[in-house]
Amino acid sequence: MASYRFFTADVFTSRMFGGNQLAVLPDARGLTTEQMQAITREFNYAESTFVLPPDNPAHTRRVRIFTPGEEMAFAGHPTVGTAHVLAAAGLIALTGDETRIVFEEGVGPVPVLIRSSGGKPTFCQLSVAKLPEIFPPLPGREVLAPMLSLNVDDLLDGVFHPQAVSCGLPFSFVPLRSRDAVRRIKFRTDLWEQTLAATPHHMVMAFAMEADEPGHDVHARMFGPGVSVPEDPATGSACAALGGYLAARDARRDGTLRWTVEQGYEIGRPSQIEVEADKDAGAITAVRVGGPSVMVSEGLITL
Repeated sequence: MASYRFFTADVFTSRMFGGNQLAVLPDARGLTTEQMQAITREFNYAESTFVLPPDNPAHTRRVRIFTPGEEMAFAGHPTVGTAHVLAAAGLIALTGDETRIVFEEGVGPVPVLIRSSGGKPTFCQLSVAKLPEIFPPLPGREVLAPMLSLNVDDLLDGVFHPQAVSCGLPFSFVPLRSRDAVRRIKFRTDLWEQTLAATPHHMVMAFAMEADEPGHDVHARMFGPGVSVPEDPATGSACAALGGYLAARDARRDGTLRWTVEQGYEIGRPSQIEVEADKDAGAITAVRVGGPSVMVSEGLITL
């Protein structure tokens, strides 16, 4: 028999029982892919991570990310949350108020900034390994609206039109007129199966540029039935791609653009994700996603 230590954390929140749940096995050496998938299904969180020594000794760790349905090449809340867990558990050294590490993921090396106070992590921020990529056009509003159980007029068009974007993981973005429209969504999996299920960008984020809380900019919901995640409380990879979507439509040509995205409110796990995009002469040169996390539990799994 072998025992594996695990930690759980709530990611993109400063309060326990908010944000997005994550299970982290900080030393997954000896586990097979099938065992990692089975452990992920046992936790039944949106994602679990399995930490391994890096292939390149210049990097910090190799991280494998699983949903209950499959392994992912990249995901935001597992990257941010794994950095927080390893730092909070004393498994990676903090070098001061800011520590920079690199995770090896399926998408490539992912840099992560850890901010800390009193030797404890307070904020972790990833930088995307891949800049925003645009996919072919999505179906029209008359097709997407019924999938969300909304009226066609609830969906925006023109400059803010539905579009699929990826920063390592593709998402279909559907901009809505109001946060009320975001709240009213009832996701129709049957219609999703007819329209987006077979595409690379089958995960759907609907959002409005209107937030519940002061100081926030975007209210969003993300649906991922194709990866066994009916609705996700906080999706860092989607928010990274959303940063690319929004930055491309912003008139500012230079500097750092910032947005605070609120997600998970409709399912009782409020989350706040900080998004940044750098622009130089109108081109997007970097996208970053970050937020706080909270440690929740630890234990052993014996196989």
